[in-house]
Amino acid sequence: MKSIENFIQSANQFLWSGPLLFLLMGTHLYFTMKLHFPQKNILKAIRLSVTPKKSGDENNLSVFATLSTTLAATLGTGNIIGVSTAVALGGPGAIFWCWITGILGMATTYAECFLSVRFRSRDKSGAYQGGPMYMWQNGLHNVTIGKFYGLLTLIAAFGVGCTTQSNSITQTTTISFGLNPQLAGFLAAFMAGLVIVGGIRSIGNVCMKIVPFLGILYTASCILLLVMNREAFLPAIHLILHSALAPRAAVGGAAGSSLMMTARYGIARGLFTNEAGIGTAAITAAASESEHPAHQAYVSMTAVFWDTVVMCLLSGLVIVTNLILHPQSALNVNEAGLTDAAFSYLPFLGNTFLSLCLIAFAITTLIGWSYLGEQAYCYLTGNKGIFVYKVAYIVMIYVGAVLPLNFVWECTDLINAFMVLPNVAALFLLQRYLHNRMPS
Repeated sequence: MKSIENFIQSANQFLWSGPLLFLLMGTHLYFTMKLHFPQKNILKAIRLSVTPKKSGDENNLSVFATLSTTLAATLGTGNIIGVSTAVALGGPGAIFWCWITGILGMATTYAECFLSVRFRSRDKSGAYQGGPMYMWQNGLHNVTIGKFYGLLTLIAAFGVGCTTQSNSITQTTTISFGLNPQLAGFLAAFMAGLVIVGGIRSIGNVCMKIVPFLGILYTASCILLLVMNREAFLPAIHLILHSALAPRAAVGGAAGSSLMMTARYGIARGLFTNEAGIGTAAITAAASESEHPAHQAYVSMTAVFWDTVVMCLLSGLVIVTNLILHPQSALNVNEAGLTDAAFSYLPFLGNTFLSLCLIAFAITTLIGWSYLGEQAYCYLTGNKGIFVYKVAYIVMIYVGAVLPLNFVWECTDLINAFMVLPNVAALFLLQRYLHNRMPS
């Protein structure tokens, strides 16, 4: 196991210390310019996401349900543990790079989701199926690469979707509540499984009810902590910006790093939490009842805004302001514990509140990713044996509960890296079909 972990770490060090950082940031910048800054329409996009629009399509999801399902697959450990590890391993400046990834990544997510809706297909039941697999199949007439991406997505569902989330649940329940890891894994598998077996309608309905509530609750708690830490707010911003371009010393025990390491962890964690450039948001976007590619693309773009531009930034500011005011609180904690240390100063429940948020977010992420994996499985098998996939996914939730945290995160970064390549290639090859005309 140690030799495998060392190999994966070496591969990540190479991929995320140059090639993929330039590829992703270059892609984000390119589509931001090509689409004439779709980010400027974020307020209109938010309004589109919450405007009811009935089409009578019972086989697919509303635009708000697709947004909620997308957020379910992204909100959670990336915003809480991911930001913490980024600061611990890359320094405070990693927050800046994470935030920039979100700002520019909105354009890439727009492109992914537009093309996914443009080239999606219907199955025999009338349900839409899409994503980079269908972009390659229907847009570029290359089934082989479509299947390759589908295989990567299936692996990611069992890896990123299951192990990262269930491992986070185990870490949280063991530290906060003294719960046995095996029991925590079983309970997580049971609760997520109840929703997963119900299919996409069940997943969409649960996500619409839970995800917005969790997001608002967590955001409000971060704002409260920032109000409490207001004297360190401006120094924190200065420290983040200074460390982003000239990282040296660390604060409160967090490890300082070079500029490349700061960018590496900031961008990698930003990608993990919003998945812009990976193509997973495009899979969910294709399930929308909306017939207008631009309409759904703008709605899906808001997921990156809420996930990274808002929530990751708030988490990062809470961590850094706490490190400035209470540096002793970060001593003797692991890289995932900086957020926990900051939330210990919350006037109500404190760490218990953060633990409950993390568990709830992780469960919704398990549910959201189950759909992504299911679509990949259906693409690879022709919709055969879906129940087998669902059982395997639920079992993997339990298995992931006992894996080492560092190994899980390293695997996550490597899987993300391989998914980027075919997705980004499809975006450039199909870019002639893109436009950003806002639907009326």
